[in-house]
Amino acid sequence: MKSHGFSKLVTFLNQLEQEKISYTLAHHRDETIMVNVAVAGERWEVEFFEDGSVEVERFISSGEMNGEEVFSELFAMYSEPENHSAKVTQNAKFTTTT
Repeated sequence: MKSHGFSKLVTFLNQLEQEKISYTLAHHRDETIMVNVAVAGERWEVEFFEDGSVEVERFISSGEMNGEEVFSELFAMYSEPENHSAKVTQNAKFTTTT
């Protein structure tokens, strides 16, 4: 990582710590370090690139609370495709014609 990008990252981390804002670090792309920040009602993904550029994506809650009944929606929308086909095969009834 070039010093310009590293400098921005360290400055940002120092400010988070000074303000007592919790964060975690992640590394998903070869040329970036991601800082995940979770605060009340929001999650921020801040990526610092090797060339010194920064990308910020914010996820803001609507404030709506749900119960465990939404788990089925989560799994229906985001399960791996092969999991769906395996369930269909397991639940399928096979009939033979003679």
